[in-house]
Amino acid sequence: MHNENLRRDEAAARSAAISVASYDVTLDLRTAEDSASIGFPSRTVITFTSPAPGTDTFLDFISPEVGTVNLNGTALEPAVVVDGARIRLPGLAEHNSVTVDGTALFSRSGEGLHRFEDPADGATYLYTQYEPADARRVFACFEQPDLKATFTFHVRAPESWTVASNGAESSRDRHDDGSVTWHFEPTRRISTYITTVLAGPYATVADEWTGIVGDGEVLTVPLSLYCRRSLAKHLDAERIFDSTRRGLTYFHDLFRYPYPFGKYDQAFVPEYNLGAMENPGLVTFTESYVFQSRATQAQYEARDNTIMHEMAHMWFGDLVTMTWWDDLWLKESFADFMGALAVAEALDSPSSWVTFATRRKAWAYLQDQLPSTHPIVADIVDLEAAKLNFDGITYAKGASVLKQLVAYAGFDAFAAAAQAYFRDHAYSNTTLEDFLGALSTASGRDMSDWARRWLQTSGVPQLAAEVETDDDGAYTSVTITQRAVDPGTQESAPRPHSVRLGLYSLDANGRLLRTSSHSALVDGEHTAIRALAGVPQPDLLLINDDDLTYARLVFDERSVATLLASVDRIEEPLARAVCLAALWSSTRDALLSAEDYVAAAERAAQAETVVGILQQLLQNAGHAIERYAPRVTRPALRERFAAFLERGLKSAQPGSDHQLLWARATAAVARKTPTPAPLLRGLLDGSRSLEGLAVDDELAWQLWQGLAAQNLATADELEAALQRDRTAAGRVGFTTACTAVPDAAVKARAWKEIVFGDRLSNELLSATIAGFREGPVELREPYVRPYFEEIDRVWRELPIEMSARIVRGLYPGDHDLGADEAPRDHPVVVLTDSWLAGHADAPQSLRRIVLEERDHLVRALRAQAAALQDQGTR
Repeated sequence: MHNENLRRDEAAARSAAISVASYDVTLDLRTAEDSASIGFPSRTVITFTSPAPGTDTFLDFISPEVGTVNLNGTALEPAVVVDGARIRLPGLAEHNSVTVDGTALFSRSGEGLHRFEDPADGATYLYTQYEPADARRVFACFEQPDLKATFTFHVRAPESWTVASNGAESSRDRHDDGSVTWHFEPTRRISTYITTVLAGPYATVADEWTGIVGDGEVLTVPLSLYCRRSLAKHLDAERIFDSTRRGLTYFHDLFRYPYPFGKYDQAFVPEYNLGAMENPGLVTFTESYVFQSRATQAQYEARDNTIMHEMAHMWFGDLVTMTWWDDLWLKESFADFMGALAVAEALDSPSSWVTFATRRKAWAYLQDQLPSTHPIVADIVDLEAAKLNFDGITYAKGASVLKQLVAYAGFDAFAAAAQAYFRDHAYSNTTLEDFLGALSTASGRDMSDWARRWLQTSGVPQLAAEVETDDDGAYTSVTITQRAVDPGTQESAPRPHSVRLGLYSLDANGRLLRTSSHSALVDGEHTAIRALAGVPQPDLLLINDDDLTYARLVFDERSVATLLASVDRIEEPLARAVCLAALWSSTRDALLSAEDYVAAAERAAQAETVVGILQQLLQNAGHAIERYAPRVTRPALRERFAAFLERGLKSAQPGSDHQLLWARATAAVARKTPTPAPLLRGLLDGSRSLEGLAVDDELAWQLWQGLAAQNLATADELEAALQRDRTAAGRVGFTTACTAVPDAAVKARAWKEIVFGDRLSNELLSATIAGFREGPVELREPYVRPYFEEIDRVWRELPIEMSARIVRGLYPGDHDLGADEAPRDHPVVVLTDSWLAGHADAPQSLRRIVLEERDHLVRALRAQAAALQDQGTR
């Protein structure tokens, strides 16, 4: 359907032409349980004004059939006014009312109103997901964030169902056919993309939060949790409610603005495309947060982080919303930062900022080095660009820069700015300038230069230490150099960094301890640290101690030697995480070989106490072997790592989170080598056991996938495993295992299903792609050219959520460097460049994915080339 990709200038023109007052939306979901039913009736009544009567505008509605359109009492002919995904509204009055009746489609892509049939009991579940612009798949609307309005929803559905929306339920009407219409209270003024409806036989648990706000006023917020009936026994409601209540208390104390949306529901829904979505009054989460199998503390912390992230959005994003998607950072960067902060402070987690450094910032550094990098305040020209800008820059880099902002301006100023921002802009829309105004006032300093240098430039700045010492081993000079070139402009763009320099030395017991710390403002290309003159040189100089700023770190020669030999001896977890992240960055940049990184990771993993760091270490080491190690040395390195993982598993404390992580890592490496297969087989059939390790459903599927990828699991065995786990998660595990089998016919069927089929839902599509990517690269060689021949069609014909998964997931980026071959001359790189050159007019969102995947491949090939060159010179 054309006209789906709304441009920024079109949105600006429409917001200048109209102001929206209210929506009244009625959805009839009675046929949802019939899998043959593809759509449902949708009726929308919108009241709005126009300052210039006679103006024309348009509604957004992605519908296979618009039945009637009535504008100000006049019926408009759908054949005349419906233009693809738009409905033209001509000759507006000053005060207007438009009613649209049509059919909306049930979704299998997670966009719009997603329909899911539970394989456990056959029950049907529905939920909506709209960001950035999919409310128009469910009801006619003005689909842009700055046209806020109140919303009243009415939903007709089977009487046995549970139905919820943003507002509290106001009443119900029962009908003779056994259905019920639920009516909900009007919302406050919000944007279309955060409206929501939940419907199905969901299990429900209720609670409440009571807090003191304002001048002693008591505020009570009703709390509810929803999940599928078949998952209800796994829902740890009290733990989730405890985090929720503590979060509400924390944010009320910090923001000094009462939660404005009445109730606070949280729903865990199937086949969700996101971690969660901040719909006010009814937040939706991926149901993978309902742990059906053993979960580690890192998984619980990740869920808590998401709970806090979405709660922060009630203020940053829902109460105050960006005008257009250029300023997406005004909600996502803030929520990402506040999520980590609230887990650390409200939930007293000592590892929250360690996890942030290990995982979130690693995502930011990766994204910011891609050719698609962009400033935090991005240039979003249309909705397709907005869809792909929910990335590591908008979330994690933005959050990292906010952490640096707090170090630079002070937390009190940041909090005061947020409080003023909410008071001044409640229920309205803002841009960068609005928050900067509040921040400048609160801090007493002009923040425009800071914002220009941090928020309106792109790329990762690099901080390096240049040191000189005297004969006694004391510093004569320490200079921090900054290399910061904006890849968009190719101009030097140094940022101001408020940092702490940590000095670490080995003690008599071999521990690498911080002996002193020095605060500094690093700015420009060279900053002399005069306070260190005459100080004995430590074993490690950590430029970004406490992880206050956002930068790649280059260590001095002595520090590098210390890290490679003793990174495991750093007792401070955050410092250890920062150093390990820097080693990983050096590996990705081909400054450190995969072999050297794996050796350091193995050394660190054996002693690692923080579960999140261990998890990331093992994942990074596996990736380094498979992508950055040359093909000629990879088998030996892989076997060494597989043996290391088995030893780690067998020596781990029984029943610990560490033991579970070692088991998962062993299952993952088994996809690449048959060496662990006897252990995996024994754990599955009971002939082998490890004290404390329970082979639950999740771990069992990981073990089966490892065996299947080596062609060591039969179809009958996989089918029997599915019969034992007739759940949605079991179906996903089974799908990945079946398509992981290294057989040409299996890969051919998977390719056909992915590229030409229409049977798979979003989650099963990803599972099929994951399995297809397993096995020797030669099995996928026949699909390299067809990939470039089909991606245009895939992008045109499928929703962007599905097409993006296919284009990214099937890119042939797992190839290796050939003998005497330069990375740019690799056949896949040549094919990619040819496609890009021949498709200059392709949608920019499609080109972005291809460019990013090309960059990942070239980075891997460069690392392989550097390792081969190093081996040749030894």
